[in-house]
Amino acid sequence: MKIAMIGHKRIPSREGGIEIVVEELSSRLVQMGHSVTAYNRKGHHVSVKDADLEAHKLKEYKGIRIVHVPTPQNKAMNAIVYSFLATIMAIFGNYDVIHYHAEGPSMMLVIPHFFGIRTISTIHGLDWQRSKWGGFATKMLQLGEKMAAKYADEVIVLSRNVQQYFKDTYNRETIYIPNGVSKTEFKEPDIISKKFGLEKEKYILYLGRLVPEKGVTYLMQAFKMIDTDMKLVIAGGTSHSDAYVDEIKALAKQDKRVVLTGFVQGDLLSELFSNTYMYILPSDVEGMPISLLEAMSYGLRCLTSDIPENKEACEDYAMYFEKSNVKDLAKKLDAALKDSSLFHSEEEIMNYCYERYSWNKATGASVKLYIDAILNVERIDNV
Repeated sequence: MKIAMIGHKRIPSREGGIEIVVEELSSRLVQMGHSVTAYNRKGHHVSVKDADLEAHKLKEYKGIRIVHVPTPQNKAMNAIVYSFLATIMAIFGNYDVIHYHAEGPSMMLVIPHFFGIRTISTIHGLDWQRSKWGGFATKMLQLGEKMAAKYADEVIVLSRNVQQYFKDTYNRETIYIPNGVSKTEFKEPDIISKKFGLEKEKYILYLGRLVPEKGVTYLMQAFKMIDTDMKLVIAGGTSHSDAYVDEIKALAKQDKRVVLTGFVQGDLLSELFSNTYMYILPSDVEGMPISLLEAMSYGLRCLTSDIPENKEACEDYAMYFEKSNVKDLAKKLDAALKDSSLFHSEEEIMNYCYERYSWNKATGASVKLYIDAILNVERIDNV
């Protein structure tokens, strides 16, 4: 099949979960013999320093054809302009399927739909709930959600909670395909020791985008209440959230135990996961948090907010605190630091993760949806 991917910022990149999903899915589709084109956004829109500048020059990556789409800096118009231009380009690409990722870009799938081109939409989360968006952007995200529900040939969701939401809100049946994890590579502390003075199991870790819905300030406030010589590592970059990052930096200045690393990837990322005592995800809103799956793939103790998406991902293989409750987070964090036996063993957590989350399974399920969508249009044409 000939497949187009629209909705991510760019690949290769770890700017967010969507970028990881598109790369993992696309590379496996290519290995299966399919042709995949990824429409990358052209322009530097996230503060990742020079980490992904090479992505702007690529024409091919892991067998995936890369097309660069001009995209404005303005956060409200970024996804709209990009997805419109990418869609117009894709209409002339003779694709069997155009696969949209996220609610905002899915707004444009109505265009290929009217041209008879099969479309798939993956809803990575209910993006309009994220507090970084203003009124106009929120309305556009909700419109994208409605377009996906009404016009997409198939809608993929990453959690049972969102699946039920689409059923209740739009009476739309969706397909549940959870994200996967890649094989873990453990690394001894080297870069993290030299650059940040971190020692094995002497720090706790948050890794993700620095945006309000991730609850990083809750974590920092809770950590300040605890008497421990552990360090708190906050690893991640901004995503249209500079004011929130400034708030995080101000809080970090009040506690010398807090380490801000900025955006991380590669060996530095592996070292941080390999050597932390515990991973914490204090988010208010999630789709299906890949960072949490990655943490479990390292067999890590995990403490997360009790939102449905996190509890679905980890079941009883993590500890939970009440969402947005700083005091409860501090209480659970203190208990976790004092008693590691509250968690499953490293081996048990890893086995659970690898048995449940597989990129190969996710790719196979997606291919089946592509084929079903194509066969459906042929059946309609033959009636």
